[in-house]
Amino acid sequence: MLALNDTSTWPTFSFIGIPGLEAAHMWISIPFCLLYLIALGGNALLLILVKVEQNLHEPFYFLAMLALTDLGLSLSTMPSVLAIFWFDVHHVGLDACLTQMFFIHTLSSVESGVLVAMAFDRLVAICAPLNYTRILTHCTVACLSGAAVIRGATLLAPLPFFLRAFPFCGTNILSHSYCYYPDMLNLACGDVTFSSVYGLACVLCTFAVDVIFILVSYMKILGTVMKLGIQDRNWKSLQTCACHLCTVLVFYLPLISLAVLHRYTQETSPILYTTMSNAYLLMTPLLNPLVYSLNSRQIQAALRKRFGVQRVVAWE
Repeated sequence: MLALNDTSTWPTFSFIGIPGLEAAHMWISIPFCLLYLIALGGNALLLILVKVEQNLHEPFYFLAMLALTDLGLSLSTMPSVLAIFWFDVHHVGLDACLTQMFFIHTLSSVESGVLVAMAFDRLVAICAPLNYTRILTHCTVACLSGAAVIRGATLLAPLPFFLRAFPFCGTNILSHSYCYYPDMLNLACGDVTFSSVYGLACVLCTFAVDVIFILVSYMKILGTVMKLGIQDRNWKSLQTCACHLCTVLVFYLPLISLAVLHRYTQETSPILYTTMSNAYLLMTPLLNPLVYSLNSRQIQAALRKRFGVQRVVAWE
């Protein structure tokens, strides 16, 4: 790895927007802006409801963490995305790019950790309901949440320093509307083997481990319900997992799709690649509040109480 770059030679990076549709960027910005507003408003509303409604404090603590993380993800990507489409600003400095990249990857890791904590919550609630309050204490919940934050920040803190140590001697055109570690690493000059391996190790230690734990948790949940028989109470217990499963799919499917597309960038349509890269970080904050609002009777009751919103659908 080369010496740290001199501040006078630090590069700038260029975002490409949506290739071939540059003339329509102003019109494209309208749905993007609306989607960001819905994502920000929905997650802020969930946080407010959990804060002001006493009966939502304990059962929806992890949901509040999820909403807070989604707010952070939206605010991390919104400036660069809207700057491209609204103001035709395509350039960003190294420090700003590294800062955005750190928050995007760290918050993604935190969200994955929160999903694991929610899976553990469902596992205990269904497989050991009599011990739920003894296992899921305030201390346990705080430890699980803190562990997700510390893991993400600790593992991903070296990434900006790795990139800062490399010179960037090409055109520095990013293939996303935001700064993404593998994307920036492809633009670096020099031997990036260690940095690439470390990035892969971070993925395996976070997302891969988390997916395995979630799968094992739901296999255990399904086995417990099947062993007890499909009764109304057990069926209702399974239905309480629907929100979490939807959230898991909304988070991991775009992530996996983007990883596959990134591996085969040469053969991928630029429009498809750019669309998936934006969907990866926009769809999760956008859909999570909708999923929980539509499927949770407690949240719908809080909405009716505070804002007079009529009941739509509730599976619980």
